[in-house]
Amino acid sequence: MNFLPVFMDLRDQRCLVAGGGELAARKARLLLQAGARVTVVASALSPAFSGPDDWSRMERHPGPFVPAMLDGMSLAISASEDDATDRAVSAAARERKLPVNVVDRPELCSFVLPAIIDRDPIVVAVSSGGTAPVLARLLRARLETMIPASYGRLALLAARFRDEVKQRFSRPELRRVFWESVLQGPIAGLIHAGNETAAETALRQQLAEQSDGTPVGEVYLVGAGPGNPDLLTFRALRLMQQADVVVYDHLVADAVLELCRRDAERIYVGKERANHTMRQENINELLVEQAKKGRRVLRLKGGDPFIFGRGGEEIETLAENGVRFEVVPGITAASGVSAYAGIPLTHRDYAQSCMFVTGHLKDDSIDLDWDALARPNQTVVIYMGLLGLPVLCRELVAHGMTADTPACIVQQGTTDSQRVQVGTLETLPGLAVEQGFKAPTLIIVGHVVSLHSKLAWFHPEN
Repeated sequence: MNFLPVFMDLRDQRCLVAGGGELAARKARLLLQAGARVTVVASALSPAFSGPDDWSRMERHPGPFVPAMLDGMSLAISASEDDATDRAVSAAARERKLPVNVVDRPELCSFVLPAIIDRDPIVVAVSSGGTAPVLARLLRARLETMIPASYGRLALLAARFRDEVKQRFSRPELRRVFWESVLQGPIAGLIHAGNETAAETALRQQLAEQSDGTPVGEVYLVGAGPGNPDLLTFRALRLMQQADVVVYDHLVADAVLELCRRDAERIYVGKERANHTMRQENINELLVEQAKKGRRVLRLKGGDPFIFGRGGEEIETLAENGVRFEVVPGITAASGVSAYAGIPLTHRDYAQSCMFVTGHLKDDSIDLDWDALARPNQTVVIYMGLLGLPVLCRELVAHGMTADTPACIVQQGTTDSQRVQVGTLETLPGLAVEQGFKAPTLIIVGHVVSLHSKLAWFHPEN
């Protein structure tokens, strides 16, 4: 992040705009809308400075720009379209420690102006840091269609009741839960439908019915998918934004974790081979303990919670302790990683069934139903099998698969760091060592792997 997003209060503050063309008029108009008093430095003003806008808080200096014009200013913008003027404004502003923006000259800026979605008092800003302003405007156009004007009216309704809600609920977490139910429920629907009177009546009724006691805790068991945040479900994203505490493991990608509510407490409980931060029994107890404190707990797991994620054990403990919970499935590594590697798990010509197994080594051996895994016309997907890869390949061949059966290993599948190595049961262990593969990985065995060279579509640029 090259620029920190900041919203400035410019009401009744003096700001300077250098330039008299259409660009300068747009910047001056923006400052006036923010309540600033604007001084425009220009030898002449274009027709863009006329029209229905209120220009009464603008004054003009006929130019040229001199550094002393910045004395007493709070901010400067140069839209002069003249290199010498742009550089002079930037240098003089920086010398005075004033925020300065030079249009389309990011190297001369100490701040950049974003593309704005205005739903007063809600304001959404989109910026590329000056690197791709057209892209920022395209994103703004998309957001304009997604954020109706009624969100501004919803914010004003919340503002009118803010003090009453604060008096009603002594604890911040209770206020947060109340507002989330208002802003995401039927009351918000009434605002969006244009029925503000009914919305206000419903809000008063809900406020009267709520009690100022200990909130009821609950646990959300959410699948974080195989690593790419774009593969999260809408439900997962919503719960990630409302949880009070996030309990996560080492398979949850940083990009996914960043989508959780920023002020939520985060507790890492990752379990890796020979390095268990917390035993599973303790994780189960932790979830119960946090929920009984009245907190909304997000249990975030890589992949899907019910596929080698021990999610069943966790919700069993929650059920035994009377803790309310819900489960949000995620895309498991087998389906997500195979799709991004261009390997269909089933195919009419190659595989009519698929098996998921875990390849944990124990005492240098793996206890699996090898005869079932070695059946023909089947795909085998092996989770957590990197360390035991030589044993896996050897045993599959020993129980009937041919040594030239296609097999592959995928590291960090679905992400920009994805790596795919295709080989056979005979060659894959050596290739994995030679190429330096590291966890997290997924191993796919079967003739569907031969389709990778033809169907691979995802080519991350490392």
